[in-house]
Amino acid sequence: MTQSIAQTILSRIYGSGRGWSFSQKDFSRLGSRAAIDLSLHRLLKKGVIRRVIRGIYDYPRFSNLLDQKLSPDLDQVARALARKFGWRIQPSGPAALNLMGLSTQVPGRFAYLSNGPDRSYQVGSTSLEFEHTALKESGFNLPESGLIAQGLKSLGQERITPEVITGIRNWLDPHLRAKVLKDTQAARGWVYDGIRNICRKDGDG
Repeated sequence: MTQSIAQTILSRIYGSGRGWSFSQKDFSRLGSRAAIDLSLHRLLKKGVIRRVIRGIYDYPRFSNLLDQKLSPDLDQVARALARKFGWRIQPSGPAALNLMGLSTQVPGRFAYLSNGPDRSYQVGSTSLEFEHTALKESGFNLPESGLIAQGLKSLGQERITPEVITGIRNWLDPHLRAKVLKDTQAARGWVYDGIRNICRKDGDG
């Protein structure tokens, strides 16, 4: 017996984990627009999901320490919007540094480069902005590749210290190091040198 649309949607949300953001379009192959909207409305009413902005929801992260839901994951919201509208996006340099934990500032503005139109959304106290531009790193397959490349370029060669390399290396899942290194072969010069240092095997110099 096949699962109902509502059960399939709920399973996909749970399977994607807390913090995942999505729109109706992420479930468009499961059934009619009306059936999907009804399922999302019921989950919203039960408090399972949360409306972040118009047309975008998330499965909220929860802090046991604070005993409350945490703010939406801005990167997840950005990627949900990109999927909804068919955009390619990559974080701007400052956003990449923040996502990798190299910037402790809470940004009032979170910017992404996009092949779509200029757009701005207010998510809580943060402005999530998309800036139309030619995506030079659009050939990267992994989101981690774009984050690292943009972060390094934002800092500039003279500020790529051993501490920065270690910080990004600790952030990057060790299982992704070889994949990121292969994925970023088109990067040039000191940026690729930095990526090679980040993705080196344990025990290498």
